[in-house]
Amino acid sequence: MSQVLDTPPPTTAPTTPADVDLAALAARHGLSVSGARPTLPEYVRQLWDRRHFIAAFSTAKLTAQYSQAKLGQLWQVMNPLLNAAVYFLIFGVLLGTKDGVPDYVPFLVTGVFIWTFTQSSILAGTRAISGNLGLVRALHFPRAALPISFCLQQLQQLLFSMGALVVILLAFGVPVAASWLLALPVLVLQFTFNAGVSLMMARVGAKTPDVAQLMPFVLRTWMYTSGVMWSIDHLLAKHGDWPAWVGPVLQANPPAVYIDLMRFALIDSFHGSQLPPHVWALATGWALLAGVGGFIYFWKAEETYGRG
Repeated sequence: MSQVLDTPPPTTAPTTPADVDLAALAARHGLSVSGARPTLPEYVRQLWDRRHFIAAFSTAKLTAQYSQAKLGQLWQVMNPLLNAAVYFLIFGVLLGTKDGVPDYVPFLVTGVFIWTFTQSSILAGTRAISGNLGLVRALHFPRAALPISFCLQQLQQLLFSMGALVVILLAFGVPVAASWLLALPVLVLQFTFNAGVSLMMARVGAKTPDVAQLMPFVLRTWMYTSGVMWSIDHLLAKHGDWPAWVGPVLQANPPAVYIDLMRFALIDSFHGSQLPPHVWALATGWALLAGVGGFIYFWKAEETYGRG
């Protein structure tokens, strides 16, 4: 006779801590997910709390930029001046863009300095996350601090260049005027625009680092359409057969708006008739659109930076 072995009925496993609702437990003790994206107001508050870090980081990067060069910080002024000299030779002399433009050298140097501010800010912003992954992964801080600090670094560099620009203006007979004070709101609006675009490109560059290799070509093309080396109103007057939409598009181009506003502020021979209609509203609109839009666009991917 075979022996039948009865299988004992399954017993219920005792309750373990894993069975507890961890989300409720975390909420009860005031815990939150590490690296989770904060709300937008909280994110702004965190960023403001780290304003001293942003200022110190940008100053340190600026100081270290030319620390190995014998001329040191002098290159902050020499680089845009040398660019202006090359553009003067190629565009002003060989291509004749200086013809009919009063005070062409101040006109050109102002355009180069203001454009360089935008170009350098966007290039630095594109690499702000992908080029600082060690810092991003090691410390917890609002990631927007990085592209904003790089824009602040470029603003500080522009202020060094503005000192050289003042010398050039005086050397070419441009008088000091009350309109020079308009340079301050122009720089505030341009910085806001630059920071917004840099934040957008920082998110794109964090996901697709190859974009950083493409941006110099995009920015070079953008420069040639921004009236850096030539006068937009002179060009439009010369090519009256162009489609009607070309003029407004060129004049509403954001870098061109800030360049022309700075020329209007600093150069007495650059008149208001050379500015597009409602130019201050246009400059403010671009700054708000890029600044607010870029900030929100960057914030929405806050928890993804430095991962993967």
